[in-house]
Amino acid sequence: MKMRTETDSMGEVTVPANALYGAQTQRAINNFPISGQPLPPAFISAVASIKAACAQANAQLKRLDQDKADAIIAAANAVIDGQHPNEFPIDIYQTGSGTSTNMNVNEVLAHLASSALGKKVGANDDVNMGQSSNDVIPSALHLSATLSLTRSLMPALLQLEQAILTKGEQLTDQVKTGRTHLMDAMPLRFDQELGGWATQIRYASQRLDGLQSRLQQLALGGTAIGTGINADPRQAQLACDYLNQQTELHFCPAEDYFYSLSSQDTAVELSGQLKTLAVALMKIANDLRWMNSGPLTGIGEIQLPALQPGSSIMPGKVNPVIPEAIAMVAAQVIGLDSANTVAGQSGNFQLNVMLPLVASNLLTMTQLLSNSAPLLADAISGFTINQAHIDENLAKNPILVTALNPVIGYDNAAKIAKQAYKEQRPILDVALEHTELSEDELRTLLDPAALTR
Repeated sequence: MKMRTETDSMGEVTVPANALYGAQTQRAINNFPISGQPLPPAFISAVASIKAACAQANAQLKRLDQDKADAIIAAANAVIDGQHPNEFPIDIYQTGSGTSTNMNVNEVLAHLASSALGKKVGANDDVNMGQSSNDVIPSALHLSATLSLTRSLMPALLQLEQAILTKGEQLTDQVKTGRTHLMDAMPLRFDQELGGWATQIRYASQRLDGLQSRLQQLALGGTAIGTGINADPRQAQLACDYLNQQTELHFCPAEDYFYSLSSQDTAVELSGQLKTLAVALMKIANDLRWMNSGPLTGIGEIQLPALQPGSSIMPGKVNPVIPEAIAMVAAQVIGLDSANTVAGQSGNFQLNVMLPLVASNLLTMTQLLSNSAPLLADAISGFTINQAHIDENLAKNPILVTALNPVIGYDNAAKIAKQAYKEQRPILDVALEHTELSEDELRTLLDPAALTR
Protein backbone atom coordinates (compact mmCIF):
# COMPACT_ATOMS: atom_id res chain seq x y z
CA MET A 1 0.00 0.00 0.00
CA LYS A 2 1.31 3.42 -0.91
CA MET A 3 1.63 5.71 2.08
CA ARG A 4 2.04 9.40 2.71
CA THR A 5 3.23 11.31 5.76
CA GLU A 6 0.87 13.54 7.72
CA THR A 7 1.72 15.74 10.69
CA ASP A 8 -0.23 16.75 13.80
CA SER A 9 0.75 18.32 17.11
CA MET A 10 2.39 15.08 18.22
CA GLY A 11 4.53 14.61 15.12
CA GLU A 12 4.53 12.59 11.93
CA VAL A 13 2.21 9.68 11.07
CA THR A 14 2.07 7.56 7.93
CA VAL A 15 -1.37 7.42 6.31
CA PRO A 16 -2.61 5.50 3.23
CA ALA A 17 -1.82 7.69 0.24
CA ASN A 18 -5.40 7.79 -1.04
CA ALA A 19 -7.05 8.37 2.36
CA LEU A 20 -9.03 11.58 2.82
CA TYR A 21 -8.30 11.62 6.55
CA GLY A 22 -5.13 12.68 8.28
CA ALA A 23 -2.83 12.06 11.21
CA GLN A 24 -5.30 12.12 14.10
CA THR A 25 -7.64 9.67 12.39
CA GLN A 26 -4.73 7.32 11.71
CA ARG A 27 -3.63 7.48 15.34
CA ALA A 28 -7.14 6.49 16.40
CA ILE A 29 -7.18 3.61 13.89
CA ASN A 30 -3.93 2.39 15.41
CA ASN A 31 -5.02 2.93 19.02
CA PHE A 32 -8.46 1.30 18.99
CA PRO A 33 -8.45 -2.06 17.17
CA ILE A 34 -11.27 -3.26 19.41
CA SER A 35 -14.55 -4.22 17.72
CA GLY A 36 -14.03 -3.47 14.06
CA GLN A 37 -17.35 -1.61 14.20
CA PRO A 38 -17.32 2.07 13.25
CA LEU A 39 -19.95 4.52 14.40
CA PRO A 40 -23.20 4.31 12.37
CA PRO A 41 -23.38 6.32 9.13
CA ALA A 42 -26.31 8.29 10.58
CA PHE A 43 -24.03 9.59 13.31
CA ILE A 44 -21.25 10.55 10.90
CA SER A 45 -23.88 12.33 8.82
CA ALA A 46 -25.02 14.25 11.90
CA VAL A 47 -21.45 15.37 12.67
CA ALA A 48 -21.07 16.51 9.06
CA SER A 49 -24.35 18.43 9.31
CA ILE A 50 -23.07 20.25 12.36
CA LYS A 51 -19.85 21.13 10.54
CA ALA A 52 -21.86 22.60 7.67
CA ALA A 53 -24.08 24.52 10.09
CA CYS A 54 -21.11 25.98 11.95
CA ALA A 55 -19.33 26.89 8.72
CA GLN A 56 -22.39 28.82 7.57
CA ALA A 57 -22.76 30.48 10.98
CA ASN A 58 -19.11 31.53 11.10
CA ALA A 59 -19.32 32.91 7.58
CA GLN A 60 -22.36 34.99 8.59
CA LEU A 61 -20.37 36.23 11.58
CA LYS A 62 -17.44 37.17 9.27
CA ARG A 63 -15.13 34.84 11.15
CA LEU A 64 -14.69 32.41 8.23
CA ASP A 65 -14.20 33.35 4.58
CA GLN A 66 -17.33 32.58 2.59
CA ASP A 67 -15.43 30.57 0.00
CA LYS A 68 -14.05 28.32 2.72
CA ALA A 69 -17.48 27.99 4.28
CA ASP A 70 -19.01 27.04 0.94
CA ALA A 71 -16.31 24.43 0.35
CA ILE A 72 -16.82 22.95 3.82
CA ILE A 73 -20.60 22.84 3.31
CA ALA A 74 -20.20 21.14 -0.07
CA ALA A 75 -17.84 18.56 1.45
CA ALA A 76 -20.23 17.99 4.36
CA ASN A 77 -23.15 17.50 1.97
CA ALA A 78 -21.17 14.88 0.08
CA VAL A 79 -20.67 12.97 3.33
CA ILE A 80 -24.33 13.41 4.28
CA ASP A 81 -25.29 11.99 0.89
CA GLY A 82 -23.34 8.83 1.69
CA GLN A 83 -20.22 9.50 -0.32
CA HIS A 84 -16.84 8.44 1.08
CA PRO A 85 -18.23 5.89 3.57
CA ASN A 86 -14.88 4.16 4.03
CA GLU A 87 -13.22 7.34 5.28
CA PHE A 88 -14.76 7.01 8.75
CA PRO A 89 -13.29 3.76 10.11
CA ILE A 90 -12.69 4.65 13.76
CA ASP A 91 -14.00 2.11 16.25
CA ILE A 92 -16.99 2.82 18.47
CA TYR A 93 -14.79 2.03 21.45
CA GLN A 94 -12.47 5.04 21.38
CA THR A 95 -11.85 8.10 23.47
CA GLY A 96 -14.99 8.73 25.50
CA SER A 97 -15.53 12.26 24.24
CA GLY A 98 -15.57 11.10 20.63
CA THR A 99 -12.65 13.41 19.85
CA SER A 100 -11.25 10.88 17.40
CA THR A 101 -14.46 10.87 15.36
CA ASN A 102 -14.78 14.65 15.51
CA MET A 103 -11.25 15.01 14.15
CA ASN A 104 -11.87 12.26 11.58
CA VAL A 105 -14.74 14.30 10.13
CA ASN A 106 -12.75 17.53 10.43
CA GLU A 107 -9.85 16.01 8.49
CA VAL A 108 -11.99 14.49 5.73
CA LEU A 109 -13.95 17.70 5.20
CA ALA A 110 -10.77 19.78 5.27
CA HIS A 111 -9.17 17.52 2.65
CA LEU A 112 -12.21 17.65 0.37
CA ALA A 113 -12.66 21.41 0.81
CA SER A 114 -8.97 22.10 0.19
CA SER A 115 -9.01 20.04 -2.98
CA ALA A 116 -12.10 21.80 -4.28
CA LEU A 117 -10.94 25.28 -3.34
CA GLY A 118 -7.31 25.00 -4.36
CA LYS A 119 -6.04 26.35 -1.06
CA LYS A 120 -5.67 25.02 2.44
CA VAL A 121 -8.73 24.63 4.62
CA GLY A 122 -7.66 23.75 8.17
CA ALA A 123 -9.21 20.83 10.02
CA ASN A 124 -8.91 22.57 13.39
CA ASP A 125 -8.85 26.28 12.52
CA ASP A 126 -11.57 26.27 9.84
CA VAL A 127 -13.77 23.14 9.95
CA ASN A 128 -13.70 23.03 13.76
CA MET A 129 -13.94 26.79 14.25
CA GLY A 130 -15.81 27.73 17.42
CA GLN A 131 -16.32 24.10 18.32
CA SER A 132 -14.96 21.34 20.52
CA SER A 133 -15.43 17.60 20.36
CA ASN A 134 -17.09 18.08 23.73
CA ASP A 135 -20.03 20.02 22.28
CA VAL A 136 -20.04 18.61 18.72
CA ILE A 137 -20.35 14.94 19.69
CA PRO A 138 -23.26 15.30 22.17
CA SER A 139 -24.95 17.60 19.65
CA ALA A 140 -24.53 14.99 16.92
CA LEU A 141 -25.91 12.40 19.31
CA HIS A 142 -29.08 14.45 19.82
CA LEU A 143 -29.32 15.38 16.14
CA SER A 144 -28.93 11.82 14.84
CA ALA A 145 -31.31 10.42 17.45
CA THR A 146 -33.95 13.03 16.63
CA LEU A 147 -33.74 12.34 12.90
CA SER A 148 -33.91 8.60 13.48
CA LEU A 149 -37.00 9.02 15.63
CA THR A 150 -38.89 11.44 13.41
CA ARG A 151 -38.02 9.93 10.04
CA SER A 152 -38.00 6.23 10.84
CA LEU A 153 -39.34 5.06 14.18
CA MET A 154 -42.40 7.27 14.65
CA PRO A 155 -43.80 6.52 11.16
CA ALA A 156 -43.13 2.80 11.71
CA LEU A 157 -45.01 2.86 15.01
CA LEU A 158 -47.95 4.66 13.41
CA GLN A 159 -48.04 1.97 10.73
CA LEU A 160 -48.02 -0.74 13.39
CA GLU A 161 -50.75 0.91 15.47
CA GLN A 162 -52.98 1.32 12.41
CA ALA A 163 -52.43 -2.31 11.36
CA ILE A 164 -53.46 -3.51 14.81
CA LEU A 165 -56.56 -1.32 14.89
CA THR A 166 -57.58 -2.36 11.38
CA LYS A 167 -57.24 -6.02 12.26
CA GLY A 168 -59.28 -5.45 15.39
CA GLU A 169 -62.05 -3.79 13.38
CA GLN A 170 -62.16 -6.84 11.11
CA LEU A 171 -62.64 -9.10 14.14
CA THR A 172 -65.05 -6.98 16.18
CA ASP A 173 -67.65 -9.76 16.49
CA GLN A 174 -65.19 -12.59 17.16
CA VAL A 175 -65.29 -13.72 20.81
CA LYS A 176 -62.52 -15.82 22.30
CA THR A 177 -61.34 -17.11 25.64
CA GLY A 178 -59.43 -14.62 27.73
CA ARG A 179 -56.44 -15.79 29.74
CA THR A 180 -54.78 -14.75 32.96
CA HIS A 181 -51.76 -16.60 34.34
CA LEU A 182 -51.84 -18.46 30.98
CA MET A 183 -55.05 -20.08 32.28
CA ASP A 184 -58.59 -19.79 30.91
CA ALA A 185 -60.41 -16.66 32.06
CA MET A 186 -63.52 -14.71 31.06
CA PRO A 187 -64.21 -14.20 27.34
CA LEU A 188 -63.29 -11.11 25.37
CA ARG A 189 -63.42 -9.99 21.76
CA PHE A 190 -60.44 -9.95 19.44
CA ASP A 191 -60.81 -6.20 18.96
CA GLN A 192 -60.55 -5.72 22.72
CA GLU A 193 -57.37 -7.78 22.92
CA LEU A 194 -55.81 -6.10 19.91
CA GLY A 195 -56.96 -2.72 21.16
CA GLY A 196 -54.76 -3.23 24.20
CA TRP A 197 -51.80 -3.80 21.90
CA ALA A 198 -52.60 -0.68 19.88
CA THR A 199 -52.74 1.40 23.05
CA GLN A 200 -49.32 0.10 24.07
CA ILE A 201 -47.89 1.30 20.77
CA ARG A 202 -49.72 4.63 20.88
CA TYR A 203 -48.50 5.36 24.41
CA ALA A 204 -44.95 4.40 23.42
CA SER A 205 -45.15 6.93 20.58
CA GLN A 206 -46.50 9.59 22.92
CA ARG A 207 -43.69 8.97 25.40
CA LEU A 208 -41.10 9.32 22.66
CA ASP A 209 -42.74 12.46 21.34
CA GLY A 210 -42.79 13.92 24.85
CA LEU A 211 -39.01 14.06 25.11
CA GLN A 212 -38.45 15.75 21.75
CA SER A 213 -38.21 19.24 23.26
CA ARG A 214 -35.25 18.11 25.36
CA LEU A 215 -33.70 15.99 22.63
CA GLN A 216 -33.72 18.91 20.20
CA GLN A 217 -31.61 21.03 22.53
CA LEU A 218 -28.01 20.92 21.30
CA ALA A 219 -24.81 21.34 23.30
CA LEU A 220 -23.35 23.30 20.41
CA GLY A 221 -21.80 26.55 21.70
CA GLY A 222 -20.60 25.11 24.98
CA THR A 223 -17.23 24.17 23.43
CA ALA A 224 -14.73 22.63 25.86
CA ILE A 225 -16.45 22.64 29.25
CA GLY A 226 -19.61 24.71 28.87
CA THR A 227 -18.17 28.22 29.08
CA GLY A 228 -18.19 28.69 25.30
CA ILE A 229 -14.50 29.48 24.97
CA ASN A 230 -13.44 30.43 21.38
CA ALA A 231 -17.04 30.46 20.09
CA ASP A 232 -18.98 33.55 19.12
CA PRO A 233 -22.06 33.65 21.42
CA ARG A 234 -24.25 33.97 18.33
CA GLN A 235 -22.81 30.95 16.54
CA ALA A 236 -24.95 28.27 18.21
CA GLN A 237 -28.27 29.90 17.34
CA LEU A 238 -27.21 30.57 13.76
CA ALA A 239 -26.07 26.96 13.42
CA CYS A 240 -29.39 25.73 14.79
CA ASP A 241 -31.22 27.97 12.32
CA TYR A 242 -29.28 26.30 9.51
CA LEU A 243 -30.09 22.82 10.83
CA ASN A 244 -33.76 23.71 11.15
CA GLN A 245 -33.86 24.85 7.53
CA GLN A 246 -32.33 21.54 6.46
CA THR A 247 -34.48 19.27 8.66
CA GLU A 248 -37.71 21.25 9.22
CA LEU A 249 -37.35 20.51 12.94
CA HIS A 250 -36.85 22.77 15.95
CA PHE A 251 -33.29 22.53 17.22
CA CYS A 252 -32.05 25.16 19.63
CA PRO A 253 -29.02 25.79 21.84
CA ALA A 254 -29.15 23.99 25.16
CA GLU A 255 -30.63 25.85 28.11
CA ASP A 256 -27.62 24.86 30.22
CA TYR A 257 -24.33 23.95 28.55
CA PHE A 258 -22.83 22.54 31.73
CA TYR A 259 -25.74 20.14 31.91
CA SER A 260 -25.61 19.18 28.24
CA LEU A 261 -21.88 18.44 28.24
CA SER A 262 -21.54 16.73 31.60
CA SER A 263 -24.71 14.62 31.60
CA GLN A 264 -26.55 12.46 29.13
CA ASP A 265 -29.81 12.34 31.05
CA THR A 266 -31.91 13.04 27.95
CA ALA A 267 -30.17 10.24 26.06
CA VAL A 268 -30.80 7.91 29.00
CA GLU A 269 -34.44 9.03 29.03
CA LEU A 270 -34.72 8.23 25.32
CA SER A 271 -33.03 4.89 25.87
CA GLY A 272 -35.51 4.07 28.62
CA GLN A 273 -38.47 4.88 26.39
CA LEU A 274 -37.03 2.73 23.62
CA LYS A 275 -36.73 -0.04 26.18
CA THR A 276 -40.36 0.47 27.17
CA LEU A 277 -41.33 0.12 23.52
CA ALA A 278 -39.25 -3.05 23.30
CA VAL A 279 -41.10 -4.46 26.29
CA ALA A 280 -44.41 -3.75 24.54
CA LEU A 281 -43.24 -5.43 21.34
CA MET A 282 -42.05 -8.44 23.33
CA LYS A 283 -45.49 -8.77 24.94
CA ILE A 284 -47.28 -8.55 21.59
CA ALA A 285 -44.87 -10.96 19.91
CA ASN A 286 -45.26 -13.51 22.67
CA ASP A 287 -49.06 -13.21 22.63
CA LEU A 288 -48.96 -13.97 18.91
CA ARG A 289 -46.68 -16.95 19.46
CA TRP A 290 -49.01 -18.40 22.11
CA MET A 291 -52.16 -17.78 20.05
CA ASN A 292 -50.48 -19.43 17.04
CA SER A 293 -49.12 -22.37 19.03
CA GLY A 294 -49.97 -25.86 17.89
CA PRO A 295 -51.56 -26.22 15.48
CA LEU A 296 -53.06 -29.33 17.14
CA THR A 297 -51.69 -29.43 20.67
CA GLY A 298 -51.34 -25.72 21.44
CA ILE A 299 -53.81 -22.87 21.78
CA GLY A 300 -54.25 -22.76 18.02
CA GLU A 301 -56.52 -19.71 17.88
CA ILE A 302 -54.81 -18.09 14.91
CA GLN A 303 -52.58 -18.96 12.02
CA LEU A 304 -49.78 -16.53 11.26
CA PRO A 305 -48.66 -16.15 7.65
CA ALA A 306 -46.49 -19.10 6.59
CA LEU A 307 -43.21 -17.53 5.48
CA GLN A 308 -40.65 -20.33 5.36
CA PRO A 309 -40.12 -24.01 6.24
CA GLY A 310 -39.70 -24.35 9.97
CA SER A 311 -37.43 -27.35 10.31
CA SER A 312 -34.54 -29.02 8.53
CA ILE A 313 -35.76 -32.43 9.73
CA MET A 314 -39.52 -32.19 10.37
CA PRO A 315 -41.39 -31.78 7.05
CA GLY A 316 -44.40 -29.48 7.07
CA LYS A 317 -43.41 -27.61 10.21
CA VAL A 318 -43.95 -23.84 10.05
CA ASN A 319 -42.76 -21.57 12.83
CA PRO A 320 -43.79 -18.05 14.00
CA VAL A 321 -40.57 -16.56 12.68
CA ILE A 322 -41.52 -12.88 12.74
CA PRO A 323 -42.63 -12.81 16.40
CA GLU A 324 -39.46 -14.72 17.28
CA ALA A 325 -37.31 -12.17 15.47
CA ILE A 326 -39.18 -9.31 17.17
CA ALA A 327 -38.60 -10.92 20.57
CA MET A 328 -34.86 -11.07 19.87
CA VAL A 329 -34.86 -7.42 18.83
CA ALA A 330 -36.61 -6.55 22.08
CA ALA A 331 -34.05 -8.48 24.10
CA GLN A 332 -31.20 -6.66 22.35
CA VAL A 333 -32.78 -3.25 22.90
CA ILE A 334 -33.29 -4.01 26.59
CA GLY A 335 -29.63 -5.01 26.84
CA LEU A 336 -28.41 -1.87 25.09
CA ASP A 337 -30.48 0.22 27.48
CA SER A 338 -28.56 -1.34 30.36
CA ALA A 339 -25.30 -0.26 28.71
CA ASN A 340 -26.69 3.25 28.22
CA THR A 341 -27.67 3.39 31.88
CA VAL A 342 -24.07 2.70 32.90
CA ALA A 343 -22.79 5.15 30.28
CA GLY A 344 -25.10 7.87 31.54
CA GLN A 345 -23.45 7.66 34.96
CA SER A 346 -20.08 8.46 33.40
CA GLY A 347 -20.41 12.22 33.44
CA ASN A 348 -17.23 13.04 35.31
CA PHE A 349 -17.24 16.71 36.30
CA GLN A 350 -17.72 18.69 33.05
CA LEU A 351 -17.91 15.88 30.46
CA ASN A 352 -19.56 12.54 29.89
CA VAL A 353 -16.91 10.13 28.62
CA MET A 354 -18.99 7.36 27.04
CA LEU A 355 -20.55 9.41 24.26
CA PRO A 356 -19.67 7.17 21.27
CA LEU A 357 -21.19 4.16 23.02
CA VAL A 358 -24.45 5.98 23.77
CA ALA A 359 -24.67 7.40 20.25
CA SER A 360 -24.10 4.01 18.65
CA ASN A 361 -26.51 2.23 20.97
CA LEU A 362 -29.35 4.72 20.48
CA LEU A 363 -29.08 4.54 16.71
CA THR A 364 -28.89 0.76 16.81
CA MET A 365 -31.97 0.61 19.03
CA THR A 366 -34.02 2.94 16.86
CA GLN A 367 -32.98 1.14 13.68
CA LEU A 368 -33.85 -2.28 15.07
CA LEU A 369 -37.23 -1.06 16.29
CA SER A 370 -37.95 0.90 13.11
CA ASN A 371 -37.25 -2.13 10.95
CA SER A 372 -39.18 -4.51 13.19
CA ALA A 373 -42.44 -2.61 13.58
CA PRO A 374 -43.53 -2.95 9.91
CA LEU A 375 -42.75 -6.67 9.96
CA LEU A 376 -44.91 -7.11 13.04
CA ALA A 377 -47.64 -5.04 11.36
CA ASP A 378 -47.61 -7.40 8.37
CA ALA A 379 -47.79 -10.46 10.62
CA ILE A 380 -50.81 -9.06 12.47
CA SER A 381 -52.53 -7.98 9.27
CA GLY A 382 -52.02 -11.41 7.77
CA PHE A 383 -53.10 -13.80 10.50
CA THR A 384 -56.34 -15.77 10.21
CA ILE A 385 -58.46 -17.13 13.04
CA ASN A 386 -59.52 -20.73 13.63
CA GLN A 387 -63.15 -19.97 14.42
CA ALA A 388 -64.37 -23.53 15.01
CA HIS A 389 -61.56 -24.25 17.46
CA ILE A 390 -62.14 -20.95 19.25
CA ASP A 391 -65.88 -21.62 19.61
CA GLU A 392 -65.33 -25.16 20.87
CA ASN A 393 -62.91 -24.03 23.56
CA LEU A 394 -65.14 -21.14 24.52
CA ALA A 395 -68.17 -23.39 25.03
CA LYS A 396 -66.20 -25.63 27.38
CA ASN A 397 -64.54 -22.80 29.25
CA PRO A 398 -65.45 -23.46 32.92
CA ILE A 399 -64.73 -19.84 33.81
CA LEU A 400 -67.95 -18.78 32.08
CA VAL A 401 -69.66 -19.87 35.28
CA THR A 402 -68.40 -16.61 36.81
CA ALA A 403 -71.47 -14.98 35.29
CA LEU A 404 -73.67 -17.15 37.54
CA ASN A 405 -72.05 -15.96 40.79
CA PRO A 406 -74.66 -13.27 41.51
CA VAL A 407 -77.47 -15.80 40.94
CA ILE A 408 -76.30 -19.07 42.50
CA GLY A 409 -73.31 -17.96 44.60
CA TYR A 410 -69.57 -18.48 44.25
CA ASP A 411 -69.38 -21.93 45.89
CA ASN A 412 -72.17 -23.46 43.76
CA ALA A 413 -70.65 -21.92 40.65
CA ALA A 414 -67.26 -23.41 41.55
CA LYS A 415 -68.80 -26.91 41.82
CA ILE A 416 -70.33 -26.57 38.37
CA ALA A 417 -67.04 -25.33 36.91
CA LYS A 418 -65.06 -28.22 38.38
CA GLN A 419 -67.52 -30.83 37.15
CA ALA A 420 -67.66 -29.28 33.66
CA TYR A 421 -63.88 -29.28 33.47
CA LYS A 422 -63.57 -32.83 34.78
CA GLU A 423 -66.14 -34.20 32.35
CA GLN A 424 -65.08 -31.91 29.47
CA ARG A 425 -68.66 -30.76 29.00
CA PRO A 426 -70.11 -27.34 28.23
CA ILE A 427 -70.93 -25.22 31.28
CA LEU A 428 -74.50 -24.81 30.01
CA ASP A 429 -75.19 -28.54 30.18
CA VAL A 430 -73.84 -28.96 33.69
CA ALA A 431 -75.56 -25.81 34.96
CA LEU A 432 -78.91 -27.13 33.69
CA GLU A 433 -78.44 -30.20 35.90
CA HIS A 434 -77.42 -28.32 39.06
CA THR A 435 -79.51 -25.14 39.05
CA GLU A 436 -83.18 -24.28 38.77
CA LEU A 437 -82.49 -21.83 35.95
CA SER A 438 -84.10 -22.46 32.58
CA GLU A 439 -82.07 -23.07 29.46
CA ASP A 440 -83.09 -19.65 28.10
CA GLU A 441 -81.99 -17.97 31.32
CA LEU A 442 -78.68 -19.80 31.27
CA ARG A 443 -78.06 -19.02 27.63
CA THR A 444 -78.63 -15.35 28.37
CA LEU A 445 -76.38 -15.35 31.43
CA LEU A 446 -73.63 -17.42 29.78
CA ASP A 447 -73.66 -15.74 26.38
CA PRO A 448 -69.92 -15.14 25.72
CA ALA A 449 -70.56 -12.10 23.54
CA ALA A 450 -72.71 -10.47 26.22
CA LEU A 451 -69.99 -11.10 28.78
CA THR A 452 -67.53 -9.00 26.77
CA ARG A 453 -69.67 -5.86 27.09
